[in-house]
Amino acid sequence: MSETSAEDRIWTVPNLLSFLRLLGVPVFLWLVLGPKADGWAIAVLAVAGFTDWLDGKIARAFNQTSRLGRIIDPAADKLYVFSTIVALLVRDIIPWWLVALILARELFVACFIPVLRKHGYRALQVHFLGKAAMFNLMYAFPLLFLASHTGWYAEMARVTGWAFAVWGTGLYWWAGVLYVVQVRRLVTATTKE
Repeated sequence: MSETSAEDRIWTVPNLLSFLRLLGVPVFLWLVLGPKADGWAIAVLAVAGFTDWLDGKIARAFNQTSRLGRIIDPAADKLYVFSTIVALLVRDIIPWWLVALILARELFVACFIPVLRKHGYRALQVHFLGKAAMFNLMYAFPLLFLASHTGWYAEMARVTGWAFAVWGTGLYWWAGVLYVVQVRRLVTATTKE
């Protein structure tokens, strides 16, 4: 199989896992906003986090990376983050300023996509710092759900959840700034040629 056709593959195990993660987003929102079944919602988040890790491992180990996978994997991550912060905000578990910080970072980075495209680039590789930020945020959200309850675990979940949320948001912005630095370097290199 040629490298070009391998990149164009759709039916791979990692892509299937990413599609399943995408299907979990509306289920998660319904669980949180409908019956308020937080235990099940946290289980959906946990499965999404595990399959996010697993699809990357499988893609690299079995050479199943694809162009589609590089699109839907981060899209699923962003949809989970967005749906979770909306659900947490609607349920009055997190303040609006945290939502604003996370969404502002997305808008900040999105401003540079047209610049990339103008110079012939589709997207940049996901940076390790961005993955670390997503890891922190995906840990923060279930903990913040648990903190909204009255069980013995609520206070510990609140402290740990907020630590992950603050650190994750900081890393998310840091990764965004590094993204802009990468864009600037690519544009500078392209204009010198």
